[in-house]
Amino acid sequence: MRLTGLPDVARFPEAEVSRNEEAITIRFGGLGREQTMTVPLKYVGGDEEAAELWLMARLQEVGYEVRRGETP
Repeated sequence: MRLTGLPDVARFPEAEVSRNEEAITIRFGGLGREQTMTVPLKYVGGDEEAAELWLMARLQEVGYEVRRGETP
């Protein structure tokens, strides 16, 4: 999975990552209106939980304050 098109970390410093049966959802918040990105799990391939944790780690590396959202 490649991270492209992410909102500016200065305007959206908070990221919440959650996963359901169909997709991983990232909600970006902070100084501007909330933005949401959804990645269908069919594009993740393999272990969905590992992909979710990898995504959280990468978002933290590029400067977001990351937390794990509720998984329904």
